[in-house]
Amino acid sequence: MKRIAIVAAFVAGAAGLAASRLPAADGQAIILPGTGGTSLAQEQGALKDARRQSEEARLRSERMERQAAAARDQADQARRRAAAMAARIQQSEADIEAAQARIRIVARLQRAQAARLAAKQEPVVRLTAALQMMARRPLALALVQPGSISDAIHMRAVLGQVLPVVRERTAGLRAELDRSRALRASAEQAADSLAQSQADLKQRRVALQTLEAQKRLAAQDYRANASLESDRALALGERARDIVDLMDKLEEAGDLRDRLAALSGPVLRPARPDQVAAPAPERIAGPSAAPPYRLPVVGQLVTGMGEALPSGVRSRGLTIATRPDALAVAPTAGRIAFAGPYRGYGQIVIIDHGGGWTTLITGLLRLNAAVGDSVRQGDPLGSAGPGRPTITVELRRNGRPVNIVPLVGLG
Repeated sequence: MKRIAIVAAFVAGAAGLAASRLPAADGQAIILPGTGGTSLAQEQGALKDARRQSEEARLRSERMERQAAAARDQADQARRRAAAMAARIQQSEADIEAAQARIRIVARLQRAQAARLAAKQEPVVRLTAALQMMARRPLALALVQPGSISDAIHMRAVLGQVLPVVRERTAGLRAELDRSRALRASAEQAADSLAQSQADLKQRRVALQTLEAQKRLAAQDYRANASLESDRALALGERARDIVDLMDKLEEAGDLRDRLAALSGPVLRPARPDQVAAPAPERIAGPSAAPPYRLPVVGQLVTGMGEALPSGVRSRGLTIATRPDALAVAPTAGRIAFAGPYRGYGQIVIIDHGGGWTTLITGLLRLNAAVGDSVRQGDPLGSAGPGRPTITVELRRNGRPVNIVPLVGLG
């Protein structure tokens, strides 16, 4: 009877092995615990976006480095090198986002893989237990025990039927173990990539500080009336009812400035005598040409234009969740009309692009730009705060909000 029980246990273990089915792989829409409420498809999309932003930043940096090499005067060269380094910083920020997204994806796949491996190991464990029970009974004793010959014949028949299934399933188990090792190797590569990107970011921030100092030294003809113009902008900010009113007042001041500059005879002295008009966006022929407009920071879009905000009003621009201390750059060329803190918006920057076009950037913690500065696309403006900061960018033309999405290629 004991021998029959052993055979029954073996058959049960083998049957469990044959009937076992792996759980489905982690689906595109499945959300697992500990993933922050995101699906695999969302994380893969974040990885794709981060890699795209990294490549775009790399191309921008190369383009600006070529411009710096072709610059004729020291001040222009220092300025373009700082812009190139700013693009390198944003490339590192995007690389960090990509590495973190890859780590999250691999961790999710590892959890799903562990579940599948556990499901496949369970029947193998039961089969091993049955085989161990058989192994404990000596062969000589089996030959003298009544009924043992028939049990042995029965066992041989069972083995003949089950062994092919055992081989198939254990081969599948080995394949699962190979996939587990491959995922572990991918996790290690992603961790190494993250560490390298973080080291690059640290070095490039230090390099940008050095270049910013060189740029200030090279521009010794800094405007003499800087404080006067800054005081005028701050006074407008104090009188404005809200941020929209502030932009309207600055646009009116910009229009008056343009009309006075267009008069014949004596003209209004510009903030910087060497730059009478706001520069137009620079273009270079070829596939890596600068777009007319770009987002000021690297990150994920969290609020689109026209979406309802918690305050109940509709968004007039785009809100981007970015990295701690993320660098913000000029979306396109123009002149700084306002730079400073403003009523719950953090440090803000308003850029007058000329022709009725203005850009508002809010949510910054530190500013590198000052009122009256002339900026080109990609020039550093400031940086975001700690945690998971959000930066909002709005583009207006003649006081009306403009959808940025078609300009930056997100549509």
